[in-house]
Amino acid sequence: MAPVYEATVSAPVNIAVIKYWGKRDPTLILPTNSSLSVTLSQDHLSTRTTVRASPDFGGDRLWLNGAEEDVGASRRLANAIATARGLRAALEDQAGGGAVPLSQWPVHVCSENNFPTAAGLASSASGYAALVSALAALYELPQSASELSRVARVGSGSACRSMLGGFVAWHAGVAADGSDSLAEQVAARQHWPEMQALVLVVSDQKKAVSSTAGMQTTVETSALFAERVRTVVPARMAAMQRAIAERDFAAFAEITMKDSNQFHAVCLDTYPPISYMNDTSRAIAGLVHAFNAAVGRVAAAYTYDAGPNAVIYALEPDMRALVELLAYCFPRPADTAPEAFYPDPFGLFESPASVGHAVALPAVAALAEATGRFPAGSVRRIIHTTVGDGPRVLSPAQSLLDSAGLPKARRDHHH
Repeated sequence: MAPVYEATVSAPVNIAVIKYWGKRDPTLILPTNSSLSVTLSQDHLSTRTTVRASPDFGGDRLWLNGAEEDVGASRRLANAIATARGLRAALEDQAGGGAVPLSQWPVHVCSENNFPTAAGLASSASGYAALVSALAALYELPQSASELSRVARVGSGSACRSMLGGFVAWHAGVAADGSDSLAEQVAARQHWPEMQALVLVVSDQKKAVSSTAGMQTTVETSALFAERVRTVVPARMAAMQRAIAERDFAAFAEITMKDSNQFHAVCLDTYPPISYMNDTSRAIAGLVHAFNAAVGRVAAAYTYDAGPNAVIYALEPDMRALVELLAYCFPRPADTAPEAFYPDPFGLFESPASVGHAVALPAVAALAEATGRFPAGSVRRIIHTTVGDGPRVLSPAQSLLDSAGLPKARRDHHH
């Protein structure tokens, strides 16, 4: 039987605490400013991708969440695959005919997310990180994850940060060819084990203004944006790295919220204005500030990407009170079971059904009463997760392709 040349990888989502918005080179995806993110656990949010190369394939093919996509229609996808192929071709040249000519063979790519695509949950980040990591494993590339982040970047800017676990900086760089625009780990996942995150899915609909279109308009029309790039972000990058190094949550939280607010202010300062947050998003932000006031310290921080979904960072001891408050003020949708609304992966509650019925902490209970309850289903679900690791190479048993190199019948791959 002929050998099968294939690799399967899972890759994480990352959520920026210092936002990337705006490109100085749209083709190479070089950002106008540096950014910094937290990689989230793949147990709860991940993309799994299988790549197989074979001389028998008629051409490159891609299946995303069960549907075939046209590889040629996406310049970014073609760029990412071509860049990885180029690195493999260089290896084959060095081997002088001793290596399998994988760079010459078409690939079949099958990719699945365990969360909604294009809903502001950074699916392109985990998707391109998984693709590039799978190609790197298949092609046996010697480059480090940081070096490979340049390849992921040409697919999706934020994908370069999903190439590493823990806390990750993406350096904007100054070189015209993008050689110094890459991701680097600032601190490992183990550095701050108490750090956790809640993702509040406000809407799982595709967003009205894509990030790509939005960024371009902002760069061209926003006066605030130039000031952000010139002075605000460099100071915040330094302050954020210090906060992470010292595990100073209050500083981390304040910078995170201020940067999210400023990113959305820049979007509003764009002409015509762009608004990614909705009424529920704004209510959640208000509730986080009120929660911090009720407990008498900065115990939680919200951040919003280009979409209405909230990500809230807090330390593990504060999570139970925070979940109680949020689940009480934003009751679950009528058509959603308690364990689907909030699965409680860390066992904070006796039973999923008890979530949202009472708030134990007196100061927070008073806040819940004062705030009142929002319409059921304003928040579709709450995903509770931790800081996670970078891409993982999986076993052949976890391949998404069958023996013919076509997608296996979809089953639920995710627990």
